[in-house]
Order: sequence, then structure tokens, then C-alpha cells
Amino acid sequence: MEWKIIFTGKSRKQINKLPPKVLEALNFLRSDIEADGLTQQSWPNYGKLKGKKGFHHCHLNKGKPRYVAVWCVENNKIKVVEIRYVGTHEKVNYGKIS
Repeated sequence: MEWKIIFTGKSRKQINKLPPKVLEALNFLRSDIEADGLTQQSWPNYGKLKGKKGFHHCHLNKGKPRYVAVWCVENNKIKVVEIRYVGTHEKVNYGKIS
């Protein structure tokens, strides 16, 4: 069973502001999560967020500005992942993501 990806309202708004190459990378990440699940070790700087149980993140590009994606399990029984943040590394406040 594939994982289903949903986006929060905030992340949907953030997607509209992404440069085309970063949007393309996000779509690849989405496909990888759908096929393989939460853990995406092949993605740059992938890791679990410290102090945030069940949250994962990775970089979507190199250079500046650096864009990141943050996701978490919404419902493990039916395999739903929610993308909570997509935007620049400089503007992300991991402490406020819930």
C-alpha cells in the first residue's frame, strides 16, 4: 500500500512561491515518500527533527537560498503523511511546526 501525501493549507500556499526547480524536487520527494515511506535517506540532509517526534525533513536544493521540506505521519494505520512546511531554510522555525 502506498503512502498518501497531503499538504497543510500553509504548505500549499508556500508551494505557490517555490522556484520551478525546487517545485520539481518537491514532486520527486513526494513520489519517493509515496513509494517508500517516511524515511528518505537518499535525500540531502535528510533527518528526523530533534525534539519533534515523528517529524522528518530534507533539503530540496543546494546553494542559496536553501529550500527544505518538513513532513510527519498524520495517520500510520492508513499511511498518510502530511507536508507541514516547504520553504527556505532561513525562514523555517522548527520549534513552531506542529
